[in-house]
Amino acid sequence: MGAARRRRWQLLSPALLIIGLFGLFPLTITLVYSFLSPGSYGGVRWEFSTDAYVQFLFDRDIFDDTLSFSATYLNIFARSIGLALGATIGSLIIGFPTAYFIASKPANQRNLWLFLITLPFWVNLLIRTYAILLIIRDEGIINLSLIWTGLIDQPIGILYTDTAIFIGLIYSYLPFMVLPLYASLEKLDFRLVEAAYDLYASRLQVLRHVIVPMAKPGIVAGCILVFIPALGAYITPDLLGGGKQLMIGNLIALQFGGSRNWPFGAAAALILMVVVMVSLTVYVRYSGKEGNGRG
Repeated sequence: MGAARRRRWQLLSPALLIIGLFGLFPLTITLVYSFLSPGSYGGVRWEFSTDAYVQFLFDRDIFDDTLSFSATYLNIFARSIGLALGATIGSLIIGFPTAYFIASKPANQRNLWLFLITLPFWVNLLIRTYAILLIIRDEGIINLSLIWTGLIDQPIGILYTDTAIFIGLIYSYLPFMVLPLYASLEKLDFRLVEAAYDLYASRLQVLRHVIVPMAKPGIVAGCILVFIPALGAYITPDLLGGGKQLMIGNLIALQFGGSRNWPFGAAAALILMVVVMVSLTVYVRYSGKEGNGRG
Protein backbone atom coordinates (compact mmCIF):
# COMPACT_ATOMS: atom_id res chain seq x y z
CA MET A 1 0.00 0.00 0.00
CA GLY A 2 2.86 2.37 0.88
CA ALA A 3 4.66 1.62 -2.39
CA ALA A 4 1.51 2.34 -4.41
CA ARG A 5 1.01 5.65 -2.61
CA ARG A 6 4.62 6.67 -3.23
CA ARG A 7 4.18 5.75 -6.88
CA ARG A 8 1.13 8.02 -7.16
CA TRP A 9 3.00 10.91 -5.55
CA GLN A 10 5.92 10.38 -7.94
CA LEU A 11 3.55 10.56 -10.89
CA LEU A 12 1.88 13.68 -9.50
CA SER A 13 5.11 15.46 -8.55
CA PRO A 14 5.81 17.05 -12.00
CA ALA A 15 2.33 18.57 -12.14
CA LEU A 16 2.53 19.72 -8.51
CA LEU A 17 5.95 21.27 -9.17
CA ILE A 18 4.62 23.23 -12.16
CA ILE A 19 1.56 24.39 -10.20
CA GLY A 20 3.72 25.47 -7.28
CA LEU A 21 6.39 27.16 -9.40
CA PHE A 22 4.17 28.98 -11.88
CA GLY A 23 0.97 29.31 -9.83
CA LEU A 24 1.44 29.44 -6.08
CA PHE A 25 4.86 31.12 -6.06
CA PRO A 26 3.81 34.18 -8.13
CA LEU A 27 0.58 34.37 -6.12
CA THR A 28 2.62 34.40 -2.89
CA ILE A 29 4.80 37.23 -4.24
CA THR A 30 1.66 39.20 -5.15
CA LEU A 31 0.23 38.64 -1.67
CA VAL A 32 3.44 39.80 0.01
CA TYR A 33 3.75 42.87 -2.23
CA SER A 34 0.18 43.94 -1.41
CA PHE A 35 1.20 44.41 2.24
CA LEU A 36 4.31 46.51 1.51
CA SER A 37 4.88 50.20 0.87
CA PRO A 38 5.32 51.54 -2.68
CA GLY A 39 8.79 52.62 -3.77
CA SER A 40 9.47 56.14 -4.97
CA TYR A 41 10.17 55.07 -8.56
CA GLY A 42 8.33 51.77 -8.73
CA GLY A 43 8.98 48.57 -6.87
CA VAL A 44 8.36 48.26 -3.14
CA ARG A 45 9.89 49.20 0.19
CA TRP A 46 10.08 46.35 2.66
CA GLU A 47 7.88 48.05 5.22
CA PHE A 48 4.62 46.42 6.28
CA SER A 49 1.58 48.48 5.29
CA THR A 50 -2.12 47.98 4.66
CA ASP A 51 -2.43 51.25 2.71
CA ALA A 52 -2.99 49.37 -0.56
CA TYR A 53 -6.25 47.90 0.75
CA VAL A 54 -7.26 51.12 2.50
CA GLN A 55 -6.71 53.02 -0.76
CA PHE A 56 -9.25 50.79 -2.46
CA LEU A 57 -12.09 52.31 -0.41
CA PHE A 58 -10.72 55.56 0.99
CA ASP A 59 -8.81 58.68 -0.06
CA ARG A 60 -6.20 59.99 2.33
CA ASP A 61 -5.94 63.75 2.76
CA ILE A 62 -2.38 64.94 2.07
CA PHE A 63 -2.56 67.63 4.79
CA ASP A 64 -4.18 66.10 7.88
CA ASP A 65 -3.98 62.40 6.88
CA THR A 66 -7.74 61.88 7.37
CA LEU A 67 -9.63 59.27 5.38
CA SER A 68 -12.74 59.86 3.29
CA PHE A 69 -14.76 57.22 1.50
CA SER A 70 -14.23 57.05 -2.28
CA ALA A 71 -16.16 54.83 -4.70
CA THR A 72 -13.78 55.39 -7.64
CA TYR A 73 -12.29 51.91 -7.65
CA LEU A 74 -15.59 50.30 -6.68
CA ASN A 75 -17.11 51.88 -9.79
CA ILE A 76 -14.33 50.40 -11.92
CA PHE A 77 -14.98 46.96 -10.44
CA ALA A 78 -18.74 47.39 -10.88
CA ARG A 79 -18.27 48.45 -14.52
CA SER A 80 -16.00 45.47 -15.13
CA ILE A 81 -18.44 43.00 -13.56
CA GLY A 82 -21.34 44.54 -15.49
CA LEU A 83 -19.51 44.38 -18.83
CA ALA A 84 -18.30 40.83 -18.13
CA LEU A 85 -21.84 39.70 -17.24
CA GLY A 86 -23.23 41.46 -20.30
CA ALA A 87 -20.62 39.82 -22.53
CA THR A 88 -21.43 36.43 -20.97
CA ILE A 89 -25.17 36.82 -21.55
CA GLY A 90 -24.62 38.17 -25.06
CA SER A 91 -22.28 35.29 -25.90
CA LEU A 92 -24.86 32.82 -24.57
CA ILE A 93 -27.65 34.37 -26.64
CA ILE A 94 -25.53 34.19 -29.80
CA GLY A 95 -23.63 31.02 -28.98
CA PHE A 96 -26.54 28.75 -28.04
CA PRO A 97 -28.33 28.81 -31.41
CA THR A 98 -24.95 28.63 -33.14
CA ALA A 99 -23.96 25.51 -31.21
CA TYR A 100 -27.40 23.97 -31.76
CA PHE A 101 -27.14 24.68 -35.48
CA ILE A 102 -23.77 22.92 -35.67
CA ALA A 103 -24.92 19.97 -33.53
CA SER A 104 -27.99 19.46 -35.75
CA LYS A 105 -25.87 19.22 -38.89
CA PRO A 106 -24.73 15.86 -40.33
CA ALA A 107 -21.54 14.53 -38.74
CA ASN A 108 -19.49 15.07 -41.90
CA GLN A 109 -20.30 18.82 -41.89
CA ARG A 110 -19.71 19.64 -38.24
CA ASN A 111 -15.92 19.81 -38.45
CA LEU A 112 -16.14 22.53 -41.10
CA TRP A 113 -18.40 24.68 -38.92
CA LEU A 114 -16.19 24.12 -35.87
CA PHE A 115 -13.19 25.10 -37.96
CA LEU A 116 -14.89 28.37 -38.88
CA ILE A 117 -15.71 29.04 -35.21
CA THR A 118 -12.11 28.50 -34.08
CA LEU A 119 -10.54 30.26 -37.08
CA PRO A 120 -10.31 33.68 -35.34
CA PHE A 121 -8.02 32.13 -32.72
CA TRP A 122 -5.40 31.74 -35.42
CA VAL A 123 -5.00 35.52 -35.32
CA ASN A 124 -3.53 37.44 -32.39
CA LEU A 125 -6.10 39.03 -30.05
CA LEU A 126 -4.54 42.46 -30.55
CA ILE A 127 -5.06 42.27 -34.32
CA ARG A 128 -8.63 41.01 -33.92
CA THR A 129 -9.46 43.82 -31.51
CA TYR A 130 -7.93 46.40 -33.83
CA ALA A 131 -10.07 45.00 -36.66
CA ILE A 132 -13.18 45.65 -34.53
CA LEU A 133 -11.92 49.19 -33.95
CA LEU A 134 -11.73 49.76 -37.71
CA ILE A 135 -15.27 48.45 -38.16
CA ILE A 136 -17.02 50.50 -35.46
CA ARG A 137 -15.10 53.78 -35.71
CA ASP A 138 -16.77 56.91 -37.15
CA GLU A 139 -15.32 56.17 -40.61
CA GLY A 140 -15.84 52.42 -40.26
CA ILE A 141 -17.96 50.01 -42.24
CA ILE A 142 -21.00 50.26 -39.94
CA ASN A 143 -21.28 54.05 -39.97
CA LEU A 144 -20.44 54.39 -43.67
CA SER A 145 -23.08 51.78 -44.55
CA LEU A 146 -25.76 53.48 -42.44
CA ILE A 147 -24.94 56.89 -43.94
CA TRP A 148 -24.93 55.45 -47.48
CA THR A 149 -28.39 53.92 -46.93
CA GLY A 150 -29.69 57.22 -45.55
CA LEU A 151 -30.62 55.84 -42.14
CA ILE A 152 -28.38 58.36 -40.36
CA ASP A 153 -26.83 61.72 -41.25
CA GLN A 154 -23.96 61.73 -38.77
CA PRO A 155 -21.75 58.84 -37.60
CA ILE A 156 -22.87 57.04 -34.45
CA GLY A 157 -20.27 57.45 -31.71
CA ILE A 158 -19.64 53.82 -30.79
CA LEU A 159 -15.88 53.84 -30.36
CA TYR A 160 -14.40 54.63 -26.94
CA THR A 161 -17.61 53.75 -25.10
CA ASP A 162 -18.83 50.84 -22.98
CA THR A 163 -20.78 49.66 -26.03
CA ALA A 164 -17.55 49.28 -27.99
CA ILE A 165 -15.98 47.29 -25.15
CA PHE A 166 -19.13 45.13 -24.92
CA ILE A 167 -18.95 44.33 -28.65
CA GLY A 168 -15.24 43.58 -28.43
CA LEU A 169 -15.62 41.25 -25.46
CA ILE A 170 -18.36 39.24 -27.16
CA TYR A 171 -16.32 38.95 -30.34
CA SER A 172 -13.18 37.94 -28.43
CA TYR A 173 -14.71 35.26 -26.22
CA LEU A 174 -17.70 33.96 -28.20
CA PRO A 175 -15.89 30.73 -29.24
CA PHE A 176 -15.37 29.95 -25.53
CA MET A 177 -19.15 29.78 -25.27
CA VAL A 178 -19.88 27.94 -28.50
CA LEU A 179 -17.46 25.04 -28.02
CA PRO A 180 -18.69 23.84 -24.57
CA LEU A 181 -22.29 24.25 -25.71
CA TYR A 182 -21.58 22.20 -28.81
CA ALA A 183 -19.92 19.50 -26.69
CA SER A 184 -23.16 19.16 -24.69
CA LEU A 185 -25.62 19.52 -27.57
CA GLU A 186 -23.71 17.01 -29.67
CA LYS A 187 -24.78 14.33 -27.18
CA LEU A 188 -28.43 15.36 -27.42
CA ASP A 189 -30.71 12.60 -28.66
CA PHE A 190 -32.83 14.47 -31.19
CA ARG A 191 -35.41 11.70 -30.97
CA LEU A 192 -36.37 13.24 -27.62
CA VAL A 193 -37.07 16.52 -29.42
CA GLU A 194 -39.21 14.71 -31.98
CA ALA A 195 -41.05 12.88 -29.18
CA ALA A 196 -41.77 16.17 -27.44
CA TYR A 197 -43.23 17.59 -30.65
CA ASP A 198 -45.31 14.42 -31.05
CA LEU A 199 -46.72 15.09 -27.58
CA TYR A 200 -47.85 18.54 -28.78
CA ALA A 201 -45.16 20.49 -26.94
CA SER A 202 -44.51 23.96 -28.30
CA ARG A 203 -41.03 25.06 -29.42
CA LEU A 204 -40.58 27.04 -26.23
CA GLN A 205 -41.55 24.03 -24.11
CA VAL A 206 -39.14 21.80 -26.01
CA LEU A 207 -36.38 24.34 -25.49
CA ARG A 208 -37.07 24.75 -21.77
CA HIS A 209 -37.78 21.16 -20.78
CA VAL A 210 -35.67 19.10 -23.22
CA ILE A 211 -32.83 21.02 -24.84
CA VAL A 212 -31.74 23.42 -22.08
CA PRO A 213 -31.54 20.75 -19.31
CA MET A 214 -29.41 18.58 -21.59
CA ALA A 215 -27.16 21.53 -22.43
CA LYS A 216 -26.81 22.79 -18.84
CA PRO A 217 -23.22 21.50 -18.33
CA GLY A 218 -22.17 23.31 -21.51
CA ILE A 219 -23.99 26.48 -20.45
CA VAL A 220 -22.24 26.49 -17.07
CA ALA A 221 -18.81 25.80 -18.58
CA GLY A 222 -19.28 28.38 -21.32
CA CYS A 223 -20.41 31.09 -18.90
CA ILE A 224 -17.38 30.48 -16.67
CA LEU A 225 -14.97 30.43 -19.62
CA VAL A 226 -16.35 33.75 -20.89
CA PHE A 227 -16.95 35.59 -17.62
CA ILE A 228 -13.53 35.08 -16.01
CA PRO A 229 -11.31 36.28 -18.91
CA ALA A 230 -13.78 39.06 -19.77
CA LEU A 231 -13.61 40.32 -16.17
CA GLY A 232 -9.84 40.71 -16.35
CA ALA A 233 -9.63 41.82 -19.99
CA TYR A 234 -6.92 44.35 -20.80
CA ILE A 235 -6.43 44.73 -24.58
CA THR A 236 -10.11 45.11 -25.48
CA PRO A 237 -10.96 47.96 -23.07
CA ASP A 238 -7.60 49.61 -23.71
CA LEU A 239 -8.10 49.81 -27.49
CA LEU A 240 -11.88 50.09 -27.79
CA GLY A 241 -12.30 52.13 -24.62
CA GLY A 242 -9.46 54.47 -25.51
CA GLY A 243 -8.21 54.57 -21.93
CA LYS A 244 -11.40 56.41 -20.91
CA GLN A 245 -13.41 53.37 -19.78
CA LEU A 246 -11.14 51.52 -17.35
CA MET A 247 -11.69 47.91 -16.42
CA ILE A 248 -9.93 45.96 -13.68
CA GLY A 249 -7.18 44.72 -15.99
CA ASN A 250 -6.37 48.29 -17.08
CA LEU A 251 -6.39 49.48 -13.47
CA ILE A 252 -3.90 46.79 -12.43
CA ALA A 253 -1.63 47.47 -15.42
CA LEU A 254 -1.76 51.21 -14.69
CA GLN A 255 -0.60 50.69 -11.10
CA PHE A 256 2.40 48.62 -12.21
CA GLY A 257 3.15 51.09 -15.02
CA GLY A 258 2.50 54.81 -14.93
CA SER A 259 1.36 55.07 -11.31
CA ARG A 260 4.28 52.98 -10.01
CA ASN A 261 2.20 51.74 -7.10
CA TRP A 262 3.00 48.04 -7.08
CA PRO A 263 1.35 47.24 -3.71
CA PHE A 264 -1.98 48.68 -4.83
CA GLY A 265 -1.73 46.83 -8.16
CA ALA A 266 -1.06 43.60 -6.27
CA ALA A 267 -3.96 44.30 -3.90
CA ALA A 268 -6.32 44.99 -6.81
CA ALA A 269 -5.27 41.72 -8.48
CA LEU A 270 -5.91 39.78 -5.27
CA ILE A 271 -9.28 41.46 -4.75
CA LEU A 272 -10.23 40.47 -8.30
CA MET A 273 -9.17 36.88 -7.64
CA VAL A 274 -11.18 36.76 -4.39
CA VAL A 275 -14.29 38.13 -6.15
CA VAL A 276 -14.00 35.44 -8.83
CA MET A 277 -13.38 32.63 -6.34
CA VAL A 278 -16.26 33.66 -4.07
CA SER A 279 -18.62 33.95 -7.05
CA LEU A 280 -17.66 30.50 -8.34
CA THR A 281 -17.92 28.95 -4.87
CA VAL A 282 -21.39 30.37 -4.29
CA TYR A 283 -22.51 29.24 -7.74
CA VAL A 284 -21.14 25.70 -7.30
CA ARG A 285 -22.82 25.33 -3.90
CA TYR A 286 -26.09 26.70 -5.25
CA SER A 287 -25.96 24.35 -8.23
CA GLY A 288 -25.18 21.41 -5.96
CA LYS A 289 -28.14 22.15 -3.68
CA GLU A 290 -30.43 22.62 -6.70
CA GLY A 291 -29.28 19.30 -8.15
CA ASN A 292 -29.79 17.49 -4.83
CA GLY A 293 -33.24 19.07 -4.46
CA ARG A 294 -34.29 17.80 -7.85
CA GLY A 295 -32.80 14.41 -7.17
